Amino acid sequence: MLKTTPFHERTAALCVSHAWRRWAGYVVASSYELSHEREYHSIRAAAALFDVSPLYKYAITGKDAARLLDHVVTRNIQQLAVGQVVYTPWCDANGKVLDDGTVARLGEDRFRMTAAEPNLRWLEDNARGLEVAIEDVSEAMVALSLQGPASRAILGDIDLKYFRVAETTFRGIPVSISRTGYTGDLGYELWAGKKDALALWDALLEAGTPHGIQPAGMLALDVARLEAGLMLIDVDYVPARKALIDSQTSSPFELDLGWTVNLKKERFVGRAALAAEAAREPLWRFAGIEVDWDSLERLHGDLGLATRLPQQVWRTSVPIYDGSEQVGYASTGGWSPLLKKYIALAHLRAPRFAPGTSLEMEMTVEHQRKRAAVRVVKKPFFDPERKRA
Repeated sequence: MLKTTPFHERTAALCVSHAWRRWAGYVVASSYELSHEREYHSIRAAAALFDVSPLYKYAITGKDAARLLDHVVTRNIQQLAVGQVVYTPWCDANGKVLDDGTVARLGEDRFRMTAAEPNLRWLEDNARGLEVAIEDVSEAMVALSLQGPASRAILGDIDLKYFRVAETTFRGIPVSISRTGYTGDLGYELWAGKKDALALWDALLEAGTPHGIQPAGMLALDVARLEAGLMLIDVDYVPARKALIDSQTSSPFELDLGWTVNLKKERFVGRAALAAEAAREPLWRFAGIEVDWDSLERLHGDLGLATRLPQQVWRTSVPIYDGSEQVGYASTGGWSPLLKKYIALAHLRAPRFAPGTSLEMEMTVEHQRKRAAVRVVKKPFFDPERKRA
């Protein structure tokens, strides 16, 4: 049976669309209004509030907490300062990505790890012989994501650097606030105990109303994370645990996450395989794609149609070609209202992932399979200065 988050009493009353999406065994709003357009624009022009409580959350404490995390993820956790957060993937022994999330150092021997999939057993298996306690706090802790240019003002002009975390209070409610998010914009995530969920929601909406705050759902978040060039598990990559064949798996290098792999560490899960891969040219890479507007317009014009654009971000495999050869596939795509461009995220075979490469992407126009001209571009598509300022 699907569960509801501790914020459901508030989100259900606001969700006039009655559109819900499944996420990690919970239901969350797809959009609160009949269209997600206003919710999306609040991310980029004001502030949007997302219920992200379905994230898996683990409290990792003890003398060997840093040692455990340093062993299982690709980033260097031993060097992480108290109050710092890092984004990281983690891999199996073959160097293939199992999941990705964040690690926050809340104290010298106290960490919080977030994940898209259940990872408790995997953490426990790697913790054998270590002095460490691992607690699944997924249901005990709630999480809200406040994203957009007005988010700092709503929180009282909080002084928190990019990818930093602080334990504090917001209007008397104990919270942990991290300057993180999934929109590629200025934003924060607030973590609190389950009992404070409704009070925290109400406090944020009250503080945010003068700034144009808008509760937002997953459809708006999809547009923002596409513009930010951020991948989504089970959509843009298959976690190694779920892969049926080897070709479905991806390494951090293939997902354009080579910058997260610290080979200076003597050992971590998958290091040998990743070191070998780093020594050779990559075979695949996750890249950005821009669809040529004139080409798209021509495909529709040839059939007497005005150009049609997707109403939502699509999540499906779409072939990409270089001449007669298929050289990859797009996994997420859609129209960017801010950039006024049709963009996509794609897996491309070497050497076609070089920025500026001209390719073609399959399009279905009036039940007919066509090809539109596309160009490989660097990610992210949208990267405002305010995100880090």
